[in-house]
Amino acid sequence: MKLTDLDIIVTAPPAPGWGGRYWILVKLTTDDGITGWGECYAASVGPEAMRAVITDVFSRYFMDENPENVERMFRRTYSSGFTQRPDLTVMGAFSGLEIACWDIVGKARNRPVWALLGGMMNERVRAYTYLYPLPHHRPMDAFWGSPEQAAESALDCLERGYTAVKFDPAGPYTMRGGHQPAMGDIAQSVAFCKAIREAVGDRADLLFGTHGQFTTGGAIRLGQAIEPYNPLWFEEPIPPDNLLEYGEVARAVRIPVATGERLCTRSEFATVLRSGGARILQPALGRVGGIWEARKLAALAESFNAEMAPHLYAGPVEWAANVHLAATIPNLLIAETIETPFHHALIKGGITVEDGYITPPQEPGLGIDIDDSLARAHPYDGSGLHLQMQDAPCNYAQANAFAGGAPPLET
Repeated sequence: MKLTDLDIIVTAPPAPGWGGRYWILVKLTTDDGITGWGECYAASVGPEAMRAVITDVFSRYFMDENPENVERMFRRTYSSGFTQRPDLTVMGAFSGLEIACWDIVGKARNRPVWALLGGMMNERVRAYTYLYPLPHHRPMDAFWGSPEQAAESALDCLERGYTAVKFDPAGPYTMRGGHQPAMGDIAQSVAFCKAIREAVGDRADLLFGTHGQFTTGGAIRLGQAIEPYNPLWFEEPIPPDNLLEYGEVARAVRIPVATGERLCTRSEFATVLRSGGARILQPALGRVGGIWEARKLAALAESFNAEMAPHLYAGPVEWAANVHLAATIPNLLIAETIETPFHHALIKGGITVEDGYITPPQEPGLGIDIDDSLARAHPYDGSGLHLQMQDAPCNYAQANAFAGGAPPLET
């Protein structure tokens, strides 16, 4: 069995656009006609440039290779160009191709991917979701600054069975970060935690999201302010370019630090683990190096008594990969989920959330059937990246408005 063909689809989720501006799906085909799907989660170059990177990685390291040989293909790609170090864009391309290989191998063996990774550990995977506006929350932009509306959304999530909800009211993601939080941003973060905690009581965990906005000192100030509301985690409080500083935050704040969506390969995570900087790891499987690298990371994390919480701000193919990984690991905490009609339709309902949990599929491969005609019917024609940071600095005089990394599209 050899890999022979590559197809790349860049699809744009319709309004409201949760999951980013576009998703990069890859379809691999073998010489005996088996197809596999993967998803690349990389945002440092635009989708057309990413097409070229994916094509180059495939032609150099995947073409005519047996899809079972993921370790060999990883080492070739990781070492490409005399590097042997994490490269965000190259590993993003590799990750999607690697996920597709697992889909192929599972189909060839007539077994789900989780069965090839050590077998079933978790028959149900606990899921969490971001807090998103409800239909009556109009205008939508007002939602992101309203603790009351966030609390309403949290109660709606509880009614659907979720036991954990994530929100990130702490101000702008700016390319000038990390920065000190404005006092207004600290006050708003406290107000969100207070309103949501009062609404859900002890029925749900609060997952406090930031995305590398703050200096070490700024993260400590903010983290200490929200401690009374007992969040389950304080997510990515500082930029990912000085991993040792995570330890300073972790030692000063009595909330578990979580991080990982912007890290690739276990080598970057190893630095965070050794420094004591995080005990909740959030790899994005479409970026970290694929399913096998994430499985290695989970094993490494076990030795540090650390838990895994696979990240998702992408499409349902990466989600499917997350679910298969989550099914196999003993140190699973929870897995991120995005529920939209487009996510559901793109995989023809192959994986669903029921009462706050995901049941890993029993079908071969990833256990999903991709509607590629639907994906092609929604091409991306914008100029923005999947996610972007704003140029303007934090506003210390007036309120900071933030509506998610990819501004939602009004229906």
